[in-house]
Amino acid sequence: MLGFGNPGWTLSAASSAWSGAQDVSRKSTIMIGEQMSTESVQVLIVGGGQAGLAMSEHLGARGIGHLILERGRLAERWRTERWDSLVANGPAWHDRFPGLEFSDLGADDFAGKDRIAEYFEQYAQMIGAPIRSGVEVTSVRRLERRAGFRAQTTDGTVEARYVVAATGPFQVPSIPPIVPDQPEVLQLHSSRYRNPTELPDGAVLVVGAGSSGVQIADELNRSGRRVYLSVGPHDRPPRRYRGRDFVWWLGVLGKWDAAAPPQGAEHVTIAVSGAYGGRTIDFRELAAGGVTLVGSTTTFADGSVHFAGDLAANIAQGDANYLSLLEEADAYVEQTGIELPPEPEAHQLGEMPLDGGALSALRLDAADVSTIIWATGFTQDYSWLQVEAFDADGRPRHHRGVSSEPGVYFLGLPWLANRGSSFIWGVWHDARHLAEHIAIRDGYLAYERPSAPARV
Repeated sequence: MLGFGNPGWTLSAASSAWSGAQDVSRKSTIMIGEQMSTESVQVLIVGGGQAGLAMSEHLGARGIGHLILERGRLAERWRTERWDSLVANGPAWHDRFPGLEFSDLGADDFAGKDRIAEYFEQYAQMIGAPIRSGVEVTSVRRLERRAGFRAQTTDGTVEARYVVAATGPFQVPSIPPIVPDQPEVLQLHSSRYRNPTELPDGAVLVVGAGSSGVQIADELNRSGRRVYLSVGPHDRPPRRYRGRDFVWWLGVLGKWDAAAPPQGAEHVTIAVSGAYGGRTIDFRELAAGGVTLVGSTTTFADGSVHFAGDLAANIAQGDANYLSLLEEADAYVEQTGIELPPEPEAHQLGEMPLDGGALSALRLDAADVSTIIWATGFTQDYSWLQVEAFDADGRPRHHRGVSSEPGVYFLGLPWLANRGSSFIWGVWHDARHLAEHIAIRDGYLAYERPSAPARV
């Protein structure tokens, strides 16, 4: 009995036209005057980060020819769009692909950004990923009157049966239009921050209390800078509890499997860090150490940045999230009988120093603020993908990465399939699903009706 992807199927002419595309050094070309045209490949993957590599592994395992185009270098964002001291938010035993461990790190260590880039290089070599670096895809359009897509790139034209948009969620730095350009104040996104020595002398306002904002504010404070941290809505899990990292707790409590974020929390940041060996982020500690906490940044007028009066409410909501996870963890221990040491002190939250909460505005010159760092996330840019795969707001229309445009796939987005989708290990599992979908779809396209038996 024949099944999808069965190698015994006879490929149709339409399907076989895309075969051999795994050899990415070979180009099929058409000469028009002096112009060289069209390279053919079965699957075009746009983006050479963790999503692109994961997709390549699963396609390669199924013998599906593909090509990865990366406008920079492999794992470029880890190399050049992260601050110097950044480490992974998950421990080495968890924040990796299943097929390769961090052999030089302890299981509970947190890999630095350069080590992560090196890890992806190793992985690409191990799986033989067909990556072409330094090539930007400028447009992708559906072919007329035949299956597939045409991609225009800075290195020529590529035609593909399928296209996987694996550019991830960190595409365009997002800075809200609150503070106009000020000659005396440097404004930069967290993706452009490197270390305290590269900033001009003076105090720093960090806007955003997710992983990036908190870690940058902490580093600047430790370096001796005067730091103001604008704290908006956030989740605040424990880094470790009862001897286990919070990623383990999310696993055993089934929270990685959540298919959608809680109502109203689609864009809430998570205040968690692997810095300094991994510690639970505590705004009380930051305040006690000298960081001035203020509410959400709202407006700018007459040289002053204005803040909402929501600091206490935002911290209280983060505390509630933190305590809720502890309670669920305790209930799990009780229910399963697993032996983990109790940690009653983790439930004790000190008084919140709200001196900074009295600040409704901060006059930049009076406070000697020379730098504003916007740790305010990213927006997506799919202007190059010119197909019917987006809603009225420009967001991808998909189900678990399978686009509403047949033949187009999305990978590496937050909540693509579940809570783990934007993590290194999570994107690997999402890629497996998409590769299987492509293989099944190819099976349909490869079908040829058997000829009728000859009459006797």
